Amino acid sequence: MKNIFLDTNIILDFLDKKRPLHTESKALISKLITEDYSIFISEDMLSTIFYISKDKEKVLLFFETIIDKWSVVPYGVALISQAITNCKTHQGQDLEDTLQCLCAKKHDCVYIITSDKGFVDCGVEVLNYDEMLNN
Repeated sequence: MKNIFLDTNIILDFLDKKRPLHTESKALISKLITEDYSIFISEDMLSTIFYISKDKEKVLLFFETIIDKWSVVPYGVALISQAITNCKTHQGQDLEDTLQCLCAKKHDCVYIITSDKGFVDCGVEVLNYDEMLNN
């Protein structure tokens, strides 16, 4: 099985039909499940997704569905410290992206899937929808 880490925007696209990349997110999630990938997200994403999403009930149902099937993983103090150091060293580097990238690396993810154009590079290959769907 290959480990794959999903960025917050992928889940938001999946949950909200009005987002421009909703169709791509559905195709991506389907591909990951069909091809037996192990899906990872960080536990802090749960509160962020809940906060941003308008349909709270749908979000909670989604969380119930994935909680036993996907790996919802913590950062931990050591990883948070490393991310802070990285961001202080590389001024302007996004802390959320850095945390997610380091978390993906910690869990041996082969890819991070995001629609962000300038996602942080920490040694895990970053793919967008097209790159992953055509992979």
